Amino acid sequence: MREMRRRLIVAAVALAVLLGAAAFGFPGRMADAASGRRENLRTVLEVVALVKSNYVEEVPLSTLLGSYARRGSIQGMLSTTLKDPYSRYLVPSAYNEMKIDNTGEFGGIGVYLGMSKDNELLVIAPIDGTPAARAKMKAGDRIVEIDGRSAVNMSSDEAASLLRGPKGTSVTVIVERGRERTRHEFRLVRDIIKVPSVQSKMLPDKLGYVRIASFSATTADDFDQNLKKLEAQGMRGLILDLRFNPGGLLNAAIDVLNKFIDKGPLLHVVGRASAKQTFYARPGKVHPNYPLVVLINGGSASAAEIVAGALQDTRRGVVLGTKSFGKGSVQTIYPLHDGSALSLTTQKWLTAGGHSISQKGIVPDVVVKNPGDDEIEAELERIRQGKTEGKGEEAKSRAASEEEAAPGEPRDLQLEKAQEFLKRQLAASATRHAA
Repeated sequence: MREMRRRLIVAAVALAVLLGAAAFGFPGRMADAASGRRENLRTVLEVVALVKSNYVEEVPLSTLLGSYARRGSIQGMLSTTLKDPYSRYLVPSAYNEMKIDNTGEFGGIGVYLGMSKDNELLVIAPIDGTPAARAKMKAGDRIVEIDGRSAVNMSSDEAASLLRGPKGTSVTVIVERGRERTRHEFRLVRDIIKVPSVQSKMLPDKLGYVRIASFSATTADDFDQNLKKLEAQGMRGLILDLRFNPGGLLNAAIDVLNKFIDKGPLLHVVGRASAKQTFYARPGKVHPNYPLVVLINGGSASAAEIVAGALQDTRRGVVLGTKSFGKGSVQTIYPLHDGSALSLTTQKWLTAGGHSISQKGIVPDVVVKNPGDDEIEAELERIRQGKTEGKGEEAKSRAASEEEAAPGEPRDLQLEKAQEFLKRQLAASATRHAA
């Protein structure tokens, strides 16, 4: 039924284009498609039909067609009409880059990328141990130029294709940082970037620590193996670190939650016309009910927020840190006939308790800030609200190599507080049992 409806819409759009091409100015616009790649009529029709049928909100056909005529490109049409940084058109090269994101290894500089409300290209977080992290790129940095090419209106997928490359090759990235939009130039040498989805270790007092860097196809299995390893060592409490986790696959987040929760809702997704679907926990064996603390911050987004929100709403864990990013939408990837694809927001999600986190984030049960968190949070809040204007003309250009390294390793106050919290819980539990 849905496929038939889509074909009818495609046919209707095609008729509208053929009857109104001259009025809308399509032929000239099509010939002027940017970047040396012409967008053929079939691709345009596919995208329009998909948006018309599946976008989370109703979009008038005339608005889409008029926007395409004015902007002359599919991405321009999407940006103007939807004003949704997560709905974007992926040319074949960008789509291929996106598909390798979950392979866990590639040549590049080592950053997670995202988009602001104003379609600015953002560093969500540098990956530990990579060229970007060593050069001190920071969460919230706005990328404005890559190898002399402007990043204005550039998608995160296109940027990824420019930043990636063979090991040993170099790339120059210019970012703007903070309210004053101070310019920093980074001259980086690409390396093989290995993104371990899950890492773990045993802390003192038999407290387990597991960090999930992102949610990929292997995350749930890797997570399970790490938990079992810690449990075999006598783990008494667990710290789950989701800080600077930009998200990933929805199914992976649900699979991780099923390791702890065996009944009730995990999240709700709401589509067009408020159609609601609830994802429930799978009944079955879960890991022991040891005390659990979840660490989040402003770099925790999407699937990471789903996990934190469910553990908080079900009272399975205590959330500690600072407010998360606030990405409460679900994107569906639609491959197109020519090898390109459309990433389209098709649903919005609510936490297990029915709370929306869009532009709000997950608020921790226990607020603890690390050094520098105020600056990061202020920047992310401006990004959420689209308040990214600054004194760009007065910004000072400064090479990253001129920055002074902070002496010593900064304290992780959030991790320290999480350990203290778990130790108090374990002590209180032992007292109750003794009584």
